[in-house]
Parts: sequence; structure tokens; C-alpha cells
Amino acid sequence: MSHALQFYIGGEWVAPVGDARLPVIDPSTEETFAEIAMGTPPDVDRAVAAARHAFASFSLTTPDERLALIRKILEAYGERYDEMAQLISREIGAPRALAQGWQAGLGTRHLKELIRTCEAFTWQRNKGTTLITHEPIGVVALITPWNWPINQIVCKVAPAIAAGCTMVLKPSEVSPLNALLFAEILDAAGVPPGVFNLVNGDGPTVGAALCSHPDVDMVSFTGYRHARVSRSPRWPRRPSSACIRNWAASRRT
Repeated sequence: MSHALQFYIGGEWVAPVGDARLPVIDPSTEETFAEIAMGTPPDVDRAVAAARHAFASFSLTTPDERLALIRKILEAYGERYDEMAQLISREIGAPRALAQGWQAGLGTRHLKELIRTCEAFTWQRNKGTTLITHEPIGVVALITPWNWPINQIVCKVAPAIAAGCTMVLKPSEVSPLNALLFAEILDAAGVPPGVFNLVNGDGPTVGAALCSHPDVDMVSFTGYRHARVSRSPRWPRRPSSACIRNWAASRRT
């Protein structure tokens, strides 16, 4: 993984502000097989600024344009499917068959289902004398767990793109490499700079900075109880901010 010590911000692979590192351990061997950079609040500031800048133009794209982009993402995902399965197998210790058939497979399934949903979705409708239209909420912070990593990442990232939002993803620091690979996939698919940004790090540092950032309009978080305690007081405080939370994921020991 050539970008393990970088973050994806503004359509480019950039060096982190700090020099902290974290080993990535294969649970099946208990050996370190990679190392990632750990982010800081200044890294979050850069990523959110890139997402905010990109929102001005990306929010004006049409649903059909965004649907075409999702189709390109599906195609690019398929080209690196085997690599995705292998990475997930090593990161979380999943049997190769499970990683190949389900872990990586759910990414494909979610993208295909989103395409079908978008093809049938009514973005504008009349109700009496009122025109009801669906609009992107803005910059969203996405925080995902370790145990079904690409499943949760695709579930959050792809619908946000389809809706016209821009985003910053903080994947689990326990299984971060599949997220970096997904960033490469999005880049290859032609996702515009700043629409998708990725900063690796832990919950108390990067997660908290994202959740409390004044330019984040929505937080979508899936994680375990420990993260709930540390992040809950920091959800966006503005009245217009939205939060989607799921505490179902359990901690790996």
C-alpha cells in the first residue's frame, strides 16, 4: 500500500502534519504488516476545508451526473476487487473465502443497489402548489468501524456522493488499508477533487475534531461503546447539524 503514510485530501495524496505512526496488525499471525500515519486536528481542518470548497460546485451537479459517477466507481471497484478482499482478510483476520465473498462483496452489492435506487428515485415532486426537492446537506463526516470496514465505508460514501454531498472519512485505525484502497478507487473513477477526503487517526483525536468541526454539517458514525463515550459530547452543536449514530459494532480484542 503505497499511500499508507499519506492522507487523501483535495484530490491529492498529501503528507500528514505530524509524524505519529500506528502499526497495522494481522490478527491471524499477530504480526505487523503495515504502518499508517495518524492524523491531527490540523489534518482534519485541511480535509474539511477541501470538502467545503468542493461542495460549492459538486452540490450543483445533477442527479444523472452523480449517478454516472457511481457507475464509474462500481467499475473501478471491480477492477481492484481481489486486492480489496486480500487487504480486508489481513486487516481483520477474516478467512479468505469470507473476505472474498462477503466483505469485499458487500461493496459491490451496495453500489449496485444504490444505482437501482437512484434510477428510480424522485428528486423533485409537486404536492399541491408546493414543489418538494431533495438537496445535499453539505459537508459530512463519516466514521466507520473495523469489523465490516468496506461495507460501512461504501454504505456511507456512495449515498453521500449520490446526494451531492462532500465528505471526510475517518476509517477505523485497526483496519485502515481498505479505506486507502477505496480512495484510490474513487480517484481512478474520476471523483472530483475535494468531494471525498480521508484522514486516518483515532477517535479521541481525529474523530473528535471531525465531530466538533464548525464546517461539518452532518456526522454519520458507526462504532462501539468506547467511542460513544468519547465522541458523544462533541457532536456538531449548530441547530442545522444532523447526526446518524449506530452503536452496534463491537470492539476487537
